[in-house]
Amino acid sequence: MTLFFLDANLIGGGIGIFLAVAFFLVLAAVAFIAFKMLKKSVKMAVRMVIVVVIMAIAVTGTIGLWYASSRPGPKPPVPTNRR
Repeated sequence: MTLFFLDANLIGGGIGIFLAVAFFLVLAAVAFIAFKMLKKSVKMAVRMVIVVVIMAIAVTGTIGLWYASSRPGPKPPVPTNRR
């Protein structure tokens, strides 16, 4: 019986979308804070590269979580006894 639980989509529906949005917003905040903290110590080009890398990770993670949450669950097995 527990075999069927191993095939379940663990982050399905609204939970996965919420996780994707939350992941993006957290990393967007990290990028903003990094941009502000590096304001006086690093040139603008280096700051922008750091922010672009953080935002690229955020977008990639968001797309991955969204894709994982939108996949349909496994198909049920075909019954062997047909009448």
